[in-house]
Amino acid sequence: MSIQAPATVDPTAEPLAAPPQAPTPDPRVDRAAAAIGPLLKALGDRRDFAVRFWDGRGFRAPNGTEPRFTLVIRRPGALARMLLPPTDLAIGEAYVHGDFDVKGDIFAFVSLPDRLGGLPLGVRDWAKLVSRLRGLTDDQPATAGRSAAELSGERHSTARDEAAIRFHYDVGNEFYALWLGERLVYSCAYFRTDDASLDEAQQAKLDLVLDKLGVRDGMRLLDIGSGWGGLLIRAAERFPNLTAVGITLAHRQLALSRERIETAGFGDRVRVELMDYRDAPAHLGRFDRIASIGMAEHVGEARMAAYFAAARDCLEPGGLFLNHAITAQPSRLSPAGGGLVPAVLGRLVARRSFIDAYVFPDGELLALPVMLRAAQGAGFEVHHVESLRPHYARTLRHWVSGLEAHWDEAIAVAGEPISRTWRLYMAGAAIGFETARLDVHQQLLAFPRPDGSSDAPAIPNWN
Repeated sequence: MSIQAPATVDPTAEPLAAPPQAPTPDPRVDRAAAAIGPLLKALGDRRDFAVRFWDGRGFRAPNGTEPRFTLVIRRPGALARMLLPPTDLAIGEAYVHGDFDVKGDIFAFVSLPDRLGGLPLGVRDWAKLVSRLRGLTDDQPATAGRSAAELSGERHSTARDEAAIRFHYDVGNEFYALWLGERLVYSCAYFRTDDASLDEAQQAKLDLVLDKLGVRDGMRLLDIGSGWGGLLIRAAERFPNLTAVGITLAHRQLALSRERIETAGFGDRVRVELMDYRDAPAHLGRFDRIASIGMAEHVGEARMAAYFAAARDCLEPGGLFLNHAITAQPSRLSPAGGGLVPAVLGRLVARRSFIDAYVFPDGELLALPVMLRAAQGAGFEVHHVESLRPHYARTLRHWVSGLEAHWDEAIAVAGEPISRTWRLYMAGAAIGFETARLDVHQQLLAFPRPDGSSDAPAIPNWN
């Protein structure tokens, strides 16, 4: 397996910088190529990508095929930081801090373990790779703009939850506005037709929530984790005599949601408060309907009973609560390390995940039965459950495309490390939903009156 000259690596890939006419080969590239060569050879015809090193040389995609992406190794120490240890955190950190680039299909890159499966490489093979990579060192890349979250205090305490929420959601309203769509809805859309746009699908999702809840004029609606106010505004558009309250812990979300509500002309009957869900019963009173969309993932299993109890205490007897949350599919999870790393080695080196460190600190995805058990324990009747898994996969692909289409603007408003973080995590999440490792469920829950009745329809009456 020979290393190709710069002009033959991947003529379709955008170069990182204009290379000199006759680049001087870096001998460290030969060592890097020797280290990963056996790995690429083991992939064989299943390798549909090219590799380019920092001096312009690299490996073509096999058999002259068009590469789905080019893995651009930008500096000598990059491979060591990516693969020592071989975890998703190491690879994610290396990408966020610019050790390597993915030019082309980011989804193909993050789906490598799923598409390739186990390779005929054992612990000895990986030991050889480790010994070769240890000699390739350079200065650690700068981490300015995005460091791993370091939270203090009791896990899922009020103060720590607020810090975790702000770490993710307060990276900048301008950044999210580039790719979320006009309603700024940061949860899965609902594609009623194959040709629906993201904006059409997001409005359809908001309408689906309101329809499942049976919202009517004259009611009071609470939105737990109200984001940028998308559901509140849509509810006010549809129901002129509805009053609604949203709560959030993200300061920048709060400011923009209030601005959007005032601009839409709904400030007299819709408001948003900076409030933890645990404080809502004491400060907000009772509501006819409650929605919580994409918020339960931040609660944690240990606090799930308290979460549903807080919702119950904010709900009028007979009222309905729609809990929309990403759920885990434990039976579909790959062994630690995935398909590119021997499972035993992955278990030995696995530590904090990339998602926990750089995206959703303290986030916990629970299996659906765990969540429903907590809801029932708080006194809710489970009336209807629906999976929207295909819709979330499609939504994420829209978001990644939007982010990539506004890449320079994203870097200008949020910085390159944050932009890289969201590109990688959203692409990985899309593959997670497509391969059924992740799911998302809307759970329509009723809080029965003493006589057992509730406002839940006997037969689903929404489209």
